[in-house]
Amino acid sequence: MDLFGRFQEFITEVIGVVKGDKILLAVSGGRDSMLMARLFLELGYPCVIAHCNFALRGEASDLDESLVRTFAQENKVPFVVRRFETETFAQAQGISIQMAARALRYEWFEMLREEQGARWIAVAQHQNDHIETVLLNLTRGTGLRGLRGILPRRNRLIRPLLFLKAEEVTFYVDRLKVPYRDDESNFSTKYARNKIRLDIIPRFKEIVPDFEVAITQNISHFQEAYDLLQSFVKPLRKQLLVEKDGDYRIDRKLLQPYLANLPLLFEIFKPFGFSKAVLADLQKSVDGNPGKRFLSDTHEMLLDRNAIWMVRLTGASVEARSRDIHPEEQQLQFGGKDIHIRVEENLEVRAGAYQAQLDMDTLKFPLYFRFWKEGDYFYPLGMQGKKKLSDFFIQEKVALHKKKCIPILVDAAGHVVWIVGYRLDNRYKISESTKKVFTLVCK
Repeated sequence: MDLFGRFQEFITEVIGVVKGDKILLAVSGGRDSMLMARLFLELGYPCVIAHCNFALRGEASDLDESLVRTFAQENKVPFVVRRFETETFAQAQGISIQMAARALRYEWFEMLREEQGARWIAVAQHQNDHIETVLLNLTRGTGLRGLRGILPRRNRLIRPLLFLKAEEVTFYVDRLKVPYRDDESNFSTKYARNKIRLDIIPRFKEIVPDFEVAITQNISHFQEAYDLLQSFVKPLRKQLLVEKDGDYRIDRKLLQPYLANLPLLFEIFKPFGFSKAVLADLQKSVDGNPGKRFLSDTHEMLLDRNAIWMVRLTGASVEARSRDIHPEEQQLQFGGKDIHIRVEENLEVRAGAYQAQLDMDTLKFPLYFRFWKEGDYFYPLGMQGKKKLSDFFIQEKVALHKKKCIPILVDAAGHVVWIVGYRLDNRYKISESTKKVFTLVCK
């Protein structure tokens, strides 16, 4: 079978591309992406060529752009280019140039795919890139997932050259007279991936001449092992993690049989970013007192009385607070709620957990909203004496993971005035002697 037949078979049978699918081609100007573009165009797929100019190599970057632009014009293919301030972005984010370029291009590609009505984003990585990725992942401790290498398809991102070796790409580029430009940075061993390609793999081939064939076979075995593991873990995860109002509830009794198996726990909670160290702490603490927290970069687990709650971190903290609220204020936002404010002389009591009517003369301005913190107390309307908010939340059966997200209105002296959705403080209620009513409505 010739190259075009092999390419068609791979994108159809392995990736799932259908004839007529519109493809956004990510073309840098290097031999890999230029060959990929040529193959898609020869087979008649509707395409858009996208080129990123990262402005990292001076005139060379502009020459890459010029080559791709000319290729698109000669083949009458829509061409879109974007220049990025890559170094500025990297410094602002505190990341490497390579990570910055990756983040910028993939974000733009997805936006462009939607704009252009393309079904797929095609990037030109081949079999050798696949091997390099696995060797690189071995040094990063990515586990079995990382040993699968590069997948032919991930959501809308496809890699249609994974069936080709690097030397095959070079052979076909020469044979088909495909124009291209070499990126000199690909030959610098100061980058880890380049060092693996230029130094490490040749050493392996000295020991095992068929190294690339052998490791490719092993990658297939790793993929099969990973798929087998996931066929067990995914149904178990679905059974244990019950979604409720955007959060997850985990029944302690259901989790108990799996607690002793740390590797299994790690796989169950892997999508939520919990490290083995954190999960080991969970193992030791799960039978302890409610209230203990376990954090990943994206989620938080909290021990409740009969369950473990897992919630996505929103960036809110006990230190978060609204801007100051003065009597003339009309509207603000806090805790995901729109808060409308008005001052009135109407003393008619209007019921509603999300509406507060306060005696304006009892308030010490400015007021502000914040979240619950340890030690908070108030004088609940309709009850005698003061009460800790933590005890009030237990009485109201508020889940541990919910209480830290409830907006609380506080006055200038730090006194709790209103727990939104639950209760007013008795000290600020309106009475027959009230002259002006300070009303807040949360929506």
